[in-house]
Amino acid sequence: MSVLNKRQDNLTVVLENVFDPHNISAVMRTCDAVGIQDIFVLNTRLPSHKKWGSKSSSSADKWLSIHQHTRAEECFEELRRKYPVILATHLSDRATLLHKVDFTQPIALVFGNEHEGVSEEIRLLCDGEFIIPQVGMIQSLNISVACAVVLYEAFRQKEKAGHYEKRNLPDQKFNQILTDWSRREEEG
Repeated sequence: MSVLNKRQDNLTVVLENVFDPHNISAVMRTCDAVGIQDIFVLNTRLPSHKKWGSKSSSSADKWLSIHQHTRAEECFEELRRKYPVILATHLSDRATLLHKVDFTQPIALVFGNEHEGVSEEIRLLCDGEFIIPQVGMIQSLNISVACAVVLYEAFRQKEKAGHYEKRNLPDQKFNQILTDWSRREEEG
């Protein structure tokens, strides 16, 4: 119950066309670690994933609410109902530095696939872009590493603002997740 009390209802991750299920699983593990309950998997060019990499997720998918979409419009329609700010990771002149993003507000963070990053189609649906400051030659990180860096900055800001000190989930969602978790625990 103490884990569920720390779940954050105002922060989510969107993964666009991520090929490797192990990368998705690693992101799920980080989401669980920082208290994110909902994660969105958008596959507009890939078939929906049936299975995640169990070793890299450590069964995190069992405790998360995973929303899979095959149409960007449908995914963003669902996101917009809950997250007034949607930002994509993208290296551009107009991107905001990670540490200047306000993660204490309701926000959805979009991460692209391993080869191309966030597509232009999806960036146009977002409210802006952000980057992780880097000084190396490559200027990119593996998606699961990039997501972890970003989510721990969000965790730092939200913890400092007291978001983990009180229950963040609405009662109905809290009770539904508690019921789902109890059932999953019984199933083993």
